[in-house]
Amino acid sequence: MPRAVRYHMSIIRNLIAVSRMRSPYQIARNLLLAAALSLLAPLAGGCVYHMTIQQGNFLRKTDIEQLQVGMTRSQVRYLLGTPMVPATFNVDRWDYLYYMKIGHFHKVEHYLLTVYFQNDKVSRIDNHGSAPINSEPAVIEAPPRPAT
Repeated sequence: MPRAVRYHMSIIRNLIAVSRMRSPYQIARNLLLAAALSLLAPLAGGCVYHMTIQQGNFLRKTDIEQLQVGMTRSQVRYLLGTPMVPATFNVDRWDYLYYMKIGHFHKVEHYLLTVYFQNDKVSRIDNHGSAPINSEPAVIEAPPRPAT
């Protein structure tokens, strides 16, 4: 290889090596930036929108109070609707589940009503979870858009 080519290749290698080096100021700045981002990252998690989750059978307190021992299956279905959990192992048991979580920091609201049947009539009613709701379901609708 000619001497001039070797000389120019060594100059190019030195320029590449110099361009890869960083000053102590740049390294300290990058470390400070990384530390600040790692400290602020958990705060950004609280700013994320968490939608309202509502699942199951919404049961009003007035409907549950109307439920009585001795009612037929069709009367219970008319009053409370079709049960959320299908009867897989026990056809004489209907489970009505309700679950609602509003946003990120609110308490989860859950309710379970179990209706037991014997000879196609209600024999026992079990309430579990928090108290049933007095009002209507929390369906949030967007306001209507103005006509343009």
